[in-house]
Amino acid sequence: MAEQIGMTPRLLEYVRQTSLREDDILRELRETTAGLPGGVALQVPAEEGQLLALLVRLTRAAAVLEIGTFTGYSTLCMARALPTHGRLVTCDITDRWPSIGAEFWKRAGVDGLIDLRVGDAAETLEKLLADEGQGVFDLVFIDADKANYPRYYELSLELLAPGGLVVVDNTLFFGRVTDPQFTDADTEGIRELNARLRADERVDLSMLTMADGITLARRKDA
Repeated sequence: MAEQIGMTPRLLEYVRQTSLREDDILRELRETTAGLPGGVALQVPAEEGQLLALLVRLTRAAAVLEIGTFTGYSTLCMARALPTHGRLVTCDITDRWPSIGAEFWKRAGVDGLIDLRVGDAAETLEKLLADEGQGVFDLVFIDADKANYPRYYELSLELLAPGGLVVVDNTLFFGRVTDPQFTDADTEGIRELNARLRADERVDLSMLTMADGITLARRKDA
């Protein structure tokens, strides 16, 4: 069986040169974010943003839920892939960082599709469930505090329509998931979610060894 190749900086640059279609607005937002404290580590890579947009289009999602906005690069990628009647609810604990992205959302002409919810993400999801009921979103992207990933996943699955897709970022978490010396809440949260996903018969599953690990979980139709 063929093994996966290692991703060297040279090979990653080749991938970006031959497949990435990042326009000026996205590039400016990425570069602005890179200048912030922790900006490079917290922002999704450009190729991951492009993948998210493709997944929105492939699933024909009209309603997207994002847990963890930061400066809104992934938000912008996914909002652009929505139909004109679509909507994207994005959650963050503060409006400090999303306010940076808001200017770029407006420049891209998708600000009217984006609904920013500020506050505790789990509380936001519970309120969405109470106000709108189950199965109202077609795609959910989870990229927030890792310790709460298991809780976010369970709430997301309730909010997800049958056949809908959950995309979970950072499921390899800098490789710490395989290192027993890491027992912090974030690493343990990722480990718990990964184990739960492996055993969850409610979803079809694939973990991609891209970026920091991306897991796709499709809610089964029945």
